[in-house]
Amino acid sequence: MSKPDTPGVIAPPPLLALAAIVLGLLLDGLFPAYVLAVVLPHGEHRLIGAILIVAGLALAIPAVLAFRRAETHAEPWKPATALVTGGVFRFLRNPMYAGLLLFVAGLAFLTASDWMLVMTIVLAFVLHIGVVKSEERYLEGKFGAAYRRYCETVPRYGWPF
Repeated sequence: MSKPDTPGVIAPPPLLALAAIVLGLLLDGLFPAYVLAVVLPHGEHRLIGAILIVAGLALAIPAVLAFRRAETHAEPWKPATALVTGGVFRFLRNPMYAGLLLFVAGLAFLTASDWMLVMTIVLAFVLHIGVVKSEERYLEGKFGAAYRRYCETVPRYGWPF
């Protein structure tokens, strides 16, 4: 029996993000905290949220388009046919996940959802352990030295550690 040509991620990242959003909103309803509304009482949370959402989309959309141009799958549950290292991928290896996190955090700020913001932190850990680490093992196995060289020169999330 041969191993499937996929990273074997725990779940589709958009589904994980949706779970974080829904769980955050449910927790807001059950255990309201009002921290964002108190700390940012004049609606600044909406501006911060809009900025984060735009920043998230500005990372994720060009990354998806780069995958499409390379004729490979952006979906991590499908096989990779090319190693994409250009465009936004010159600066960080995971712009779609960084963008997704910024988007969910932005939605949390926009709606003043304290628990959604907490769930964004949980989402970051779940994405890192259950998606990114699996993808890294898969890509190293599939692309070998080329992927290792790429990892040596481009940080995982845009910062140098």
